[in-house]
Amino acid sequence: MQFHATSGAPARQKTDCAIVGIFEKQALSPAAAELDKASKGAISKVLAQGDISGKRGETLLLRHVAGLNCVRLILTGLGKQDEYDAHNHRRALAAAMKLVAATSSRDALSFLGWGPADKSEFQRIGRDTLLAAHTAVYRFTEMKSGRSERQPKLDSIGIGVPSRSAANAAQTGAEEGASIAAGMLLSQDLANLPANVCTPTYLATTAKKLARQHRNLRAEVFSEADMKRLKMGALLSVTRGTQEPAKLVVLHYKGAQSQAPVVLVGKGITFDAGGISLKPPQAMDEMKFDMSGAASVLGCMHAVASLKLPINLIVIVPTCENLPSGLATKPGDIVRSMSGKTIEILNTDAEGRLILCDALTYARRFKPSIVIDVATLTGACVIALGGHLTGLMSPDDQLAADLLAAGERIGDRAWRLPLSEEYHEGLKSNFADFANVGGREGGAITAGCFLSKFTEGMTWAHLDIAGTAWKSGAQKGSTGRPVPLLVEYLMERVR
Repeated sequence: MQFHATSGAPARQKTDCAIVGIFEKQALSPAAAELDKASKGAISKVLAQGDISGKRGETLLLRHVAGLNCVRLILTGLGKQDEYDAHNHRRALAAAMKLVAATSSRDALSFLGWGPADKSEFQRIGRDTLLAAHTAVYRFTEMKSGRSERQPKLDSIGIGVPSRSAANAAQTGAEEGASIAAGMLLSQDLANLPANVCTPTYLATTAKKLARQHRNLRAEVFSEADMKRLKMGALLSVTRGTQEPAKLVVLHYKGAQSQAPVVLVGKGITFDAGGISLKPPQAMDEMKFDMSGAASVLGCMHAVASLKLPINLIVIVPTCENLPSGLATKPGDIVRSMSGKTIEILNTDAEGRLILCDALTYARRFKPSIVIDVATLTGACVIALGGHLTGLMSPDDQLAADLLAAGERIGDRAWRLPLSEEYHEGLKSNFADFANVGGREGGAITAGCFLSKFTEGMTWAHLDIAGTAWKSGAQKGSTGRPVPLLVEYLMERVR
């Protein structure tokens, strides 16, 4: 998508669709007031009719308003004026862009950020506008044949701001937003593909394509034989039930000299039937999304490389299927992980932590400054937090605070859960060093506790995205989260 920032007067801008805000009690935003003046009170007349009150999320589409250079004008509710902050700006953007995408507009110009603000705020406005536009127009059509349903035509977005310096800041933010959106696009496309297409081999091929696309990016792909030599017994136990070969994918991005890397580890279960602990059939098709952790770290790497961030980043993707068969791992089996620790597998459907623990052990060889794993790990996290907030666990207060702050800044929020000692009790085993599951209570936390046993001595965080990585129902599909959170966190490290 093309983009630009402009400081031109709102009434003089030519566009297929202009977007302005209305506060509660029908108070005009600064840009709306200028357009109202140019249209000789046309907006005020519409407000007087009561079709829009200014409540958050409301939208109203007007066409061919006399005196204006826009074909369409979208009035967007901003809520209470004294509560209009970054969060409400994003909500207004999302509502407006959804309506724009439903029209035939090829370009749109948002004035929702027109007003007094500092440089960093205008930069955020530019970034958030691009992300909202991407979310509104994204459609997954790769697997459809023939003529599909009508697609959004929007391919250019403008950000209207009140000054030239604000336009420069908004342009910088839009460039960041475009790179993050490209990472989200990659992540969403991978996750939305069916499991008979997006196999472990497909993910490995995608990583190699990324390495060819970007300078300073190098890909390694390890086979099952390689993993056996590395003694990755936990990871290999998961793939025993399928004929699809497992892969361990490692991407290296070198953007800085003599700097310990950040390592991102993404769970890549390309289809999860649960193994012998078979899942119920209802919604099992959505288990193609169980590789969303892998998709998100690959998308993050794409964004980082596009932005050319001065940072060293390594992405590790352990990827396989989890299916039942006569060769599949059985409940009660004991395996030895790469770390040497033994694990009693009480539930083969708690497989994500088994592939992650070997990948986290492998990450030690890079002497990382930070390690973050990303996984659709537990249904318990969905029960705890729903589909709004990503579960965050870390024994390091500073890392947890930095990730939470990054999520708040970019609107991809997380919530910290504890990793206190009491939760480790449930993982005790009579036969191995520990079990792969505890009881039902606190399931998301005990999963984090399990992973923590393999990260001692590392500055580590765990993101459980089981509730935020995709949507079900009529809007079924990948969200691209937590690519924005991860990229914002990494950008802040180099600012």
